[in-house]
Amino acid sequence: MLHHEISRREFIQRSAAATLLACLPSLSGGCSKDPASDVNVSILIIGGGAAGISVAARLRRRLEKATITLVDPAEKHFYQPGFTFVGSGVWQPDDIWMPQRDLIPKGVSWIRDTVVAVEADHKAAVLKSGKKLAYDFLVLCPGLQENWSLVEGIKKEDLGAGNAHSIYDFEGAAKTWKAIDEFTREGGKGLFTDTWTKLKCGGAPKKICLLSEHLARKRTTRESCQFHYYTASKELYDVPHFTPRLQEIYKERNVPISLNCRLTGVDTSAKKAHFLDTATGRTFEEEYDFLHFTPPQSAPDFVKKSGLGWTEGKLARESWVKTDKKTLVHLDHSNIICLGDAAGIPTSKTSAAIRKQAPIAVANLCSLIAGKAPEAEYNGYAACPIITDYGHVIMAEFDYEKKPDSSFPFSWMDTSRELRTAWWLKAYVLKPMYFRLMLRGWM
Repeated sequence: MLHHEISRREFIQRSAAATLLACLPSLSGGCSKDPASDVNVSILIIGGGAAGISVAARLRRRLEKATITLVDPAEKHFYQPGFTFVGSGVWQPDDIWMPQRDLIPKGVSWIRDTVVAVEADHKAAVLKSGKKLAYDFLVLCPGLQENWSLVEGIKKEDLGAGNAHSIYDFEGAAKTWKAIDEFTREGGKGLFTDTWTKLKCGGAPKKICLLSEHLARKRTTRESCQFHYYTASKELYDVPHFTPRLQEIYKERNVPISLNCRLTGVDTSAKKAHFLDTATGRTFEEEYDFLHFTPPQSAPDFVKKSGLGWTEGKLARESWVKTDKKTLVHLDHSNIICLGDAAGIPTSKTSAAIRKQAPIAVANLCSLIAGKAPEAEYNGYAACPIITDYGHVIMAEFDYEKKPDSSFPFSWMDTSRELRTAWWLKAYVLKPMYFRLMLRGWM
Protein backbone atom coordinates (compact mmCIF):
# COMPACT_ATOMS: atom_id res chain seq x y z
CA MET A 1 0.00 0.00 0.00
CA LEU A 2 1.33 3.44 -0.91
CA HIS A 3 1.27 5.97 1.92
CA HIS A 4 1.74 9.56 0.83
CA GLU A 5 0.15 12.98 1.12
CA ILE A 6 -1.92 14.10 -1.86
CA SER A 7 -2.45 17.64 -3.10
CA ARG A 8 -5.24 19.74 -1.67
CA ARG A 9 -7.06 19.86 -5.02
CA GLU A 10 -6.77 16.10 -5.47
CA PHE A 11 -7.93 15.51 -1.89
CA ILE A 12 -11.03 17.69 -2.29
CA GLN A 13 -11.86 16.08 -5.65
CA ARG A 14 -11.51 12.58 -4.23
CA SER A 15 -13.47 13.49 -1.09
CA ALA A 16 -16.31 14.89 -3.20
CA ALA A 17 -16.38 11.74 -5.32
CA ALA A 18 -16.29 9.52 -2.26
CA THR A 19 -19.11 11.50 -0.67
CA LEU A 20 -21.27 11.09 -3.77
CA LEU A 21 -20.63 7.36 -3.89
CA ALA A 22 -21.42 7.07 -0.19
CA CYS A 23 -24.74 8.76 -0.80
CA LEU A 24 -25.89 6.47 -3.60
CA PRO A 25 -27.11 3.60 -1.38
CA SER A 26 -29.09 6.07 0.72
CA LEU A 27 -30.61 7.66 -2.36
CA SER A 28 -31.68 4.35 -3.87
CA GLY A 29 -32.79 3.02 -0.51
CA GLY A 30 -35.01 6.04 -0.01
CA CYS A 31 -36.76 5.44 -3.32
CA SER A 32 -37.29 1.67 -3.19
CA LYS A 33 -40.45 0.21 -1.67
CA ASP A 34 -39.88 -0.79 1.95
CA PRO A 35 -42.00 -3.57 3.51
CA ALA A 36 -42.65 -1.23 6.42
CA SER A 37 -43.68 1.67 4.20
CA ASP A 38 -47.42 0.96 4.23
CA VAL A 39 -47.67 0.30 7.97
CA ASN A 40 -49.56 2.88 10.01
CA VAL A 41 -47.16 3.22 12.90
CA SER A 42 -46.33 5.90 15.46
CA ILE A 43 -42.62 6.63 15.92
CA LEU A 44 -41.32 8.92 18.65
CA ILE A 45 -37.79 10.29 18.42
CA ILE A 46 -36.30 11.68 21.63
CA GLY A 47 -33.50 14.08 20.81
CA GLY A 48 -32.88 16.53 17.97
CA GLY A 49 -29.12 16.31 17.72
CA ALA A 50 -27.06 14.65 14.99
CA ALA A 51 -28.69 11.26 15.60
CA GLY A 52 -32.29 12.41 15.95
CA ILE A 53 -32.38 14.70 12.92
CA SER A 54 -30.56 12.34 10.57
CA VAL A 55 -32.73 9.37 11.60
CA ALA A 56 -35.89 11.46 11.21
CA ALA A 57 -34.90 12.42 7.67
CA ARG A 58 -34.20 8.82 6.68
CA LEU A 59 -37.42 7.53 8.24
CA ARG A 60 -39.56 10.24 6.63
CA ARG A 61 -38.40 9.24 3.16
CA ARG A 62 -38.67 5.52 3.84
CA LEU A 63 -41.98 5.21 5.71
CA GLU A 64 -44.86 6.78 3.83
CA LYS A 65 -47.63 6.19 6.36
CA ALA A 66 -45.75 6.51 9.62
CA THR A 67 -46.49 9.29 12.08
CA ILE A 68 -43.11 10.64 13.18
CA THR A 69 -42.73 12.96 16.14
CA LEU A 70 -39.46 14.45 17.39
CA VAL A 71 -39.07 15.95 20.88
CA ASP A 72 -36.27 18.41 21.55
CA PRO A 73 -36.29 21.80 23.32
CA ALA A 74 -33.36 23.47 21.51
CA GLU A 75 -33.77 26.50 19.26
CA LYS A 76 -30.23 26.20 17.91
CA HIS A 77 -28.57 23.13 16.44
CA PHE A 78 -24.84 23.17 17.07
CA TYR A 79 -22.15 21.49 15.02
CA GLN A 80 -20.47 20.31 18.19
CA PRO A 81 -17.17 19.18 16.62
CA GLY A 82 -16.71 22.89 15.88
CA PHE A 83 -16.46 23.80 19.55
CA THR A 84 -12.73 23.04 19.42
CA PHE A 85 -12.27 25.41 16.48
CA VAL A 86 -14.20 28.15 18.30
CA GLY A 87 -12.11 27.59 21.42
CA SER A 88 -8.90 27.89 19.42
CA GLY A 89 -9.90 30.92 17.38
CA VAL A 90 -10.21 29.16 14.00
CA TRP A 91 -13.95 29.81 13.71
CA GLN A 92 -16.36 32.35 15.13
CA PRO A 93 -19.26 31.17 17.35
CA ASP A 94 -21.84 31.95 14.68
CA ASP A 95 -20.04 29.63 12.26
CA ILE A 96 -21.21 26.47 14.00
CA TRP A 97 -24.97 26.59 14.39
CA MET A 98 -28.21 26.73 12.45
CA PRO A 99 -31.80 27.28 13.61
CA GLN A 100 -33.30 23.93 14.60
CA ARG A 101 -36.51 24.73 12.73
CA ASP A 102 -34.56 24.78 9.44
CA LEU A 103 -33.32 21.24 10.00
CA ILE A 104 -36.50 19.42 11.05
CA PRO A 105 -37.52 17.27 8.04
CA LYS A 106 -40.81 18.10 6.38
CA GLY A 107 -43.53 15.75 7.55
CA VAL A 108 -41.97 15.33 11.00
CA SER A 109 -43.80 16.92 13.93
CA TRP A 110 -41.49 18.84 16.26
CA ILE A 111 -42.45 19.27 19.90
CA ARG A 112 -40.26 21.79 21.72
CA ASP A 113 -40.22 20.20 25.14
CA THR A 114 -38.04 18.01 27.34
CA VAL A 115 -38.62 14.34 28.14
CA VAL A 116 -38.50 13.65 31.88
CA ALA A 117 -39.48 9.97 31.86
CA VAL A 118 -40.16 7.04 29.56
CA GLU A 119 -42.79 4.48 30.55
CA ALA A 120 -41.45 1.71 28.35
CA ASP A 121 -43.95 -0.91 29.47
CA HIS A 122 -46.78 1.44 28.52
CA LYS A 123 -45.12 2.79 25.36
CA ALA A 124 -45.28 6.40 26.46
CA ALA A 125 -42.96 9.32 27.18
CA VAL A 126 -43.68 12.00 29.79
CA LEU A 127 -42.75 15.60 28.96
CA LYS A 128 -41.72 18.42 31.28
CA SER A 129 -45.01 20.14 30.45
CA GLY A 130 -46.86 17.11 31.86
CA LYS A 131 -48.05 15.87 28.50
CA LYS A 132 -47.75 12.18 27.64
CA LEU A 133 -46.84 10.95 24.18
CA ALA A 134 -47.77 7.43 23.14
CA TYR A 135 -45.68 5.55 20.60
CA ASP A 136 -45.40 2.20 18.88
CA PHE A 137 -41.65 2.50 18.40
CA LEU A 138 -39.16 4.74 20.13
CA VAL A 139 -35.86 6.10 18.79
CA LEU A 140 -33.88 7.05 21.86
CA CYS A 141 -31.07 9.50 21.09
CA PRO A 142 -31.20 12.26 23.73
CA GLY A 143 -27.47 12.91 23.77
CA LEU A 144 -25.60 13.02 27.03
CA GLN A 145 -25.64 15.11 30.18
CA GLU A 146 -22.70 17.21 31.35
CA ASN A 147 -22.49 17.08 35.14
CA TRP A 148 -20.56 20.26 35.88
CA SER A 149 -21.27 20.20 39.61
CA LEU A 150 -19.36 16.92 40.04
CA VAL A 151 -16.23 19.07 39.89
CA GLU A 152 -16.40 20.89 43.22
CA GLY A 153 -16.42 24.65 42.83
CA ILE A 154 -17.70 24.59 39.24
CA LYS A 155 -21.07 25.76 37.95
CA LYS A 156 -21.99 25.89 34.29
CA GLU A 157 -23.35 29.41 34.62
CA ASP A 158 -20.01 30.55 36.06
CA LEU A 159 -17.75 29.10 33.37
CA GLY A 160 -14.73 31.33 32.99
CA ALA A 161 -14.61 32.40 36.63
CA GLY A 162 -11.07 32.14 37.94
CA ASN A 163 -9.92 31.56 34.34
CA ALA A 164 -11.30 27.99 34.45
CA HIS A 165 -12.72 27.16 31.02
CA SER A 166 -14.26 24.37 28.99
CA ILE A 167 -15.04 23.93 25.29
CA TYR A 168 -17.78 21.43 26.17
CA ASP A 169 -20.26 24.31 26.09
CA PHE A 170 -21.08 26.74 23.29
CA GLU A 171 -20.63 29.92 25.31
CA GLY A 172 -17.78 28.28 27.19
CA ALA A 173 -15.93 27.68 23.92
CA ALA A 174 -16.09 31.38 23.03
CA LYS A 175 -14.79 32.30 26.49
CA THR A 176 -12.05 29.70 26.13
CA TRP A 177 -10.68 31.39 23.01
CA LYS A 178 -10.48 34.78 24.71
CA ALA A 179 -8.61 33.21 27.62
CA ILE A 180 -6.23 31.19 25.40
CA ASP A 181 -5.53 34.26 23.31
CA GLU A 182 -4.52 36.15 26.46
CA PHE A 183 -2.63 33.22 28.02
CA THR A 184 -0.49 32.59 24.93
CA ARG A 185 0.38 36.30 24.71
CA GLU A 186 1.18 36.93 28.36
CA GLY A 187 2.44 33.51 29.48
CA GLY A 188 1.86 31.58 32.69
CA LYS A 189 0.99 28.08 33.82
CA GLY A 190 -1.68 26.22 31.84
CA LEU A 191 -3.37 23.03 33.02
CA PHE A 192 -5.46 20.82 30.72
CA THR A 193 -7.61 17.94 31.98
CA ASP A 194 -10.04 15.30 30.77
CA THR A 195 -12.53 13.44 33.00
CA TRP A 196 -13.07 10.02 34.55
CA THR A 197 -16.34 9.13 32.78
CA LYS A 198 -16.97 8.14 29.20
CA LEU A 199 -17.19 11.40 27.31
CA LYS A 200 -18.15 13.05 24.07
CA CYS A 201 -15.15 13.27 21.73
CA GLY A 202 -12.40 12.00 23.99
CA GLY A 203 -9.83 13.72 21.79
CA ALA A 204 -11.15 17.24 22.43
CA PRO A 205 -9.15 17.92 25.63
CA LYS A 206 -5.97 16.81 23.85
CA LYS A 207 -6.76 18.96 20.82
CA ILE A 208 -7.22 22.19 22.76
CA CYS A 209 -3.99 21.54 24.68
CA LEU A 210 -1.93 20.97 21.53
CA LEU A 211 -3.48 23.90 19.68
CA SER A 212 -2.74 26.22 22.60
CA GLU A 213 0.87 25.05 22.71
CA HIS A 214 1.28 25.60 18.97
CA LEU A 215 -0.24 29.07 19.23
CA ALA A 216 2.33 30.00 21.87
CA ARG A 217 5.11 28.84 19.54
CA LYS A 218 3.64 30.81 16.65
CA ARG A 219 3.64 33.91 18.86
CA THR A 220 7.20 33.22 20.11
CA THR A 221 5.95 33.19 23.70
CA ARG A 222 6.45 29.46 24.29
CA GLU A 223 9.26 29.95 26.82
CA SER A 224 6.95 31.98 29.04
CA CYS A 225 4.15 29.38 28.93
CA GLN A 226 3.97 26.11 30.87
CA PHE A 227 1.69 23.32 29.70
CA HIS A 228 0.68 20.21 31.65
CA TYR A 229 -1.87 17.58 30.63
CA TYR A 230 -3.69 15.55 33.29
CA THR A 231 -5.70 12.50 32.29
CA ALA A 232 -7.90 10.41 34.55
CA SER A 233 -7.07 7.38 32.40
CA LYS A 234 -4.16 4.97 32.74
CA GLU A 235 -2.95 5.92 29.26
CA LEU A 236 -2.99 8.99 27.05
CA TYR A 237 -5.10 7.34 24.33
CA ASP A 238 -6.64 3.88 24.18
CA VAL A 239 -6.37 3.16 20.45
CA PRO A 240 -2.92 1.53 20.12
CA HIS A 241 -2.33 2.36 16.45
CA PHE A 242 -2.43 6.10 17.14
CA THR A 243 -1.05 6.33 20.67
CA PRO A 244 2.75 6.13 20.07
CA ARG A 245 2.95 9.17 17.78
CA LEU A 246 0.61 11.17 20.02
CA GLN A 247 2.86 10.46 23.00
CA GLU A 248 5.89 11.52 20.96
CA ILE A 249 4.25 14.83 20.12
CA TYR A 250 3.68 15.66 23.78
CA LYS A 251 7.28 14.75 24.56
CA GLU A 252 8.68 16.76 21.65
CA ARG A 253 6.73 19.82 22.76
CA ASN A 254 7.68 19.46 26.41
CA VAL A 255 4.12 18.97 27.64
CA PRO A 256 4.23 16.62 30.67
CA ILE A 257 1.47 14.01 30.94
CA SER A 258 0.17 12.88 34.34
CA LEU A 259 -1.83 9.63 34.23
CA ASN A 260 -4.56 8.47 36.65
CA CYS A 261 -5.18 12.05 37.78
CA ARG A 262 -8.82 12.95 38.33
CA LEU A 263 -9.81 16.62 38.65
CA THR A 264 -12.02 16.74 41.75
CA GLY A 265 -12.39 20.46 42.35
CA VAL A 266 -11.37 23.97 41.40
CA ASP A 267 -10.84 26.90 43.76
CA THR A 268 -11.52 29.62 41.23
CA SER A 269 -10.77 32.47 43.65
CA ALA A 270 -7.30 31.10 44.45
CA LYS A 271 -6.74 29.57 40.99
CA LYS A 272 -5.97 26.13 42.35
CA ALA A 273 -6.98 22.79 40.81
CA HIS A 274 -7.48 19.79 43.10
CA PHE A 275 -6.65 16.27 41.91
CA LEU A 276 -6.94 12.67 43.07
CA ASP A 277 -4.28 10.21 41.93
CA THR A 278 -6.46 7.12 41.56
CA ALA A 279 -3.45 4.82 41.36
CA THR A 280 -2.10 5.80 44.78
CA GLY A 281 -5.02 7.52 46.51
CA ARG A 282 -2.93 10.66 46.94
CA THR A 283 -4.62 14.06 46.68
CA PHE A 284 -2.76 17.15 45.57
CA GLU A 285 -3.34 20.63 44.24
CA GLU A 286 -1.78 22.67 41.46
CA GLU A 287 -1.83 26.42 40.98
CA TYR A 288 -2.64 27.68 37.52
CA ASP A 289 -3.02 30.81 35.43
CA PHE A 290 -5.21 29.14 32.82
CA LEU A 291 -7.25 25.94 33.23
CA HIS A 292 -9.14 23.94 30.65
CA PHE A 293 -11.22 21.13 32.14
CA THR A 294 -13.71 18.52 30.96
CA PRO A 295 -16.98 17.96 32.84
CA PRO A 296 -17.98 14.43 33.94
CA GLN A 297 -20.69 13.07 31.64
CA SER A 298 -23.54 10.59 31.79
CA ALA A 299 -26.78 9.62 30.15
CA PRO A 300 -29.62 12.06 30.91
CA ASP A 301 -31.24 11.58 34.33
CA PHE A 302 -34.52 10.34 32.84
CA VAL A 303 -32.73 7.30 31.37
CA LYS A 304 -31.83 6.00 34.83
CA LYS A 305 -35.18 7.07 36.28
CA SER A 306 -36.98 5.13 33.54
CA GLY A 307 -34.94 1.95 34.02
CA LEU A 308 -33.50 2.10 30.49
CA GLY A 309 -29.82 2.16 31.43
CA TRP A 310 -27.32 -0.55 32.23
CA THR A 311 -27.49 -1.69 35.87
CA GLU A 312 -24.29 -3.73 35.89
CA GLY A 313 -20.88 -3.57 34.25
CA LYS A 314 -18.70 -0.63 33.23
CA LEU A 315 -21.57 1.27 31.62
CA ALA A 316 -23.86 1.21 34.66
CA ARG A 317 -22.27 4.01 36.68
CA GLU A 318 -23.38 6.70 34.22
CA SER A 319 -26.58 4.82 33.22
CA TRP A 320 -25.78 4.59 29.51
CA VAL A 321 -28.72 3.03 27.65
CA LYS A 322 -28.76 -0.77 27.62
CA THR A 323 -28.18 -1.22 23.90
CA ASP A 324 -27.17 -4.17 21.73
CA LYS A 325 -23.85 -3.05 20.30
CA LYS A 326 -24.49 -4.57 16.85
CA THR A 327 -28.19 -3.97 16.13
CA LEU A 328 -28.68 -0.87 18.36
CA VAL A 329 -31.91 -2.37 19.69
CA HIS A 330 -32.60 -1.98 23.41
CA LEU A 331 -31.83 -5.24 25.16
CA ASP A 332 -35.00 -5.21 27.28
CA HIS A 333 -37.45 -3.48 24.94
CA SER A 334 -37.43 -4.58 21.32
CA ASN A 335 -39.47 -1.59 20.17
CA ILE A 336 -36.74 0.85 21.26
CA ILE A 337 -33.76 1.73 19.08
CA CYS A 338 -30.91 3.67 20.65
CA LEU A 339 -28.01 5.47 19.03
CA GLY A 340 -25.75 8.46 19.59
CA ASP A 341 -24.04 9.62 22.74
CA ALA A 342 -26.50 8.05 25.19
CA ALA A 343 -26.10 4.54 23.80
CA GLY A 344 -24.36 2.13 26.15
CA ILE A 345 -22.05 0.61 23.58
CA PRO A 346 -18.24 0.36 23.69
CA THR A 347 -17.40 2.96 21.07
CA SER A 348 -16.34 6.60 21.10
CA LYS A 349 -19.07 9.21 21.29
CA THR A 350 -18.51 11.17 18.08
CA SER A 351 -20.54 12.55 15.18
CA ALA A 352 -18.67 10.19 12.88
CA ALA A 353 -19.93 7.24 14.90
CA ILE A 354 -23.49 8.55 14.62
CA ARG A 355 -23.11 8.85 10.85
CA LYS A 356 -22.45 5.10 10.69
CA GLN A 357 -25.07 4.23 13.32
CA ALA A 358 -27.98 6.08 11.70
CA PRO A 359 -28.49 3.83 8.64
CA ILE A 360 -28.13 0.73 10.86
CA ALA A 361 -30.72 2.07 13.31
CA VAL A 362 -33.17 2.93 10.52
CA ALA A 363 -32.73 -0.40 8.73
CA ASN A 364 -33.35 -2.36 11.92
CA LEU A 365 -36.29 -0.22 12.98
CA CYS A 366 -37.91 -0.79 9.60
CA SER A 367 -37.32 -4.52 9.96
CA LEU A 368 -39.00 -4.51 13.36
CA ILE A 369 -41.96 -2.55 12.00
CA ALA A 370 -42.32 -5.14 9.22
CA GLY A 371 -42.26 -7.93 11.79
CA LYS A 372 -38.78 -9.12 10.90
CA ALA A 373 -35.66 -9.64 12.98
CA PRO A 374 -33.06 -6.85 12.84
CA GLU A 375 -30.13 -7.95 10.69
CA ALA A 376 -28.05 -4.83 10.01
CA GLU A 377 -24.95 -4.63 12.20
CA TYR A 378 -22.79 -1.76 13.38
CA ASN A 379 -19.07 -2.56 13.70
CA GLY A 380 -18.31 0.18 16.21
CA TYR A 381 -16.79 2.61 13.71
CA ALA A 382 -15.82 5.96 15.19
CA ALA A 383 -13.49 8.73 14.08
CA CYS A 384 -11.59 11.23 16.17
CA PRO A 385 -9.60 13.71 14.09
CA ILE A 386 -6.96 14.66 16.69
CA ILE A 387 -5.81 18.17 15.81
CA THR A 388 -2.11 18.43 16.63
CA ASP A 389 -1.49 21.99 15.42
CA TYR A 390 -2.95 24.69 13.19
CA GLY A 391 -2.62 22.72 9.97
CA HIS A 392 -2.24 19.03 10.89
CA VAL A 393 -4.47 16.24 12.17
CA ILE A 394 -3.97 12.61 13.17
CA MET A 395 -6.98 11.00 11.49
CA ALA A 396 -7.93 8.33 14.01
CA GLU A 397 -10.61 6.00 12.65
CA PHE A 398 -11.25 2.66 14.35
CA ASP A 399 -13.81 -0.02 15.20
CA TYR A 400 -14.99 -1.86 18.31
CA GLU A 401 -11.73 -3.78 18.51
CA LYS A 402 -9.71 -0.52 18.42
CA LYS A 403 -8.32 -1.52 15.04
CA PRO A 404 -7.85 1.08 12.28
CA ASP A 405 -10.88 1.43 10.01
CA SER A 406 -9.77 4.13 7.59
CA SER A 407 -12.10 5.78 5.11
CA PHE A 408 -11.15 6.70 1.55
CA PRO A 409 -8.86 8.53 0.77
CA PHE A 410 -7.10 8.02 4.13
CA SER A 411 -6.72 4.31 3.44
CA TRP A 412 -3.88 5.41 1.14
CA MET A 413 -2.03 7.23 3.92
CA ASP A 414 -0.26 6.61 7.22
CA THR A 415 -3.00 7.89 9.50
CA SER A 416 -0.96 7.26 12.64
CA ARG A 417 0.95 10.46 11.82
CA GLU A 418 -0.02 14.08 11.31
CA LEU A 419 -1.64 14.82 7.94
CA ARG A 420 -2.33 18.17 6.32
CA THR A 421 -5.03 16.55 4.18
CA ALA A 422 -6.88 15.59 7.35
CA TRP A 423 -6.73 19.24 8.42
CA TRP A 424 -8.36 20.24 5.14
CA LEU A 425 -11.08 17.68 5.78
CA LYS A 426 -11.63 18.93 9.32
CA ALA A 427 -11.51 22.64 8.47
CA TYR A 428 -13.30 22.76 5.12
CA VAL A 429 -15.26 19.59 4.36
CA LEU A 430 -16.84 18.00 7.44
CA LYS A 431 -19.09 20.87 8.54
CA PRO A 432 -20.87 21.34 5.17
CA MET A 433 -21.15 17.56 4.87
CA TYR A 434 -22.78 17.50 8.30
CA PHE A 435 -25.41 20.16 7.63
CA ARG A 436 -26.08 19.46 3.95
CA LEU A 437 -25.79 15.69 3.79
CA MET A 438 -25.69 13.89 7.13
CA LEU A 439 -28.60 15.75 8.73
CA ARG A 440 -30.58 15.35 5.51
CA GLY A 441 -30.10 11.59 5.75
CA TRP A 442 -28.06 11.36 2.55
CA MET A 443 -24.91 9.93 4.16
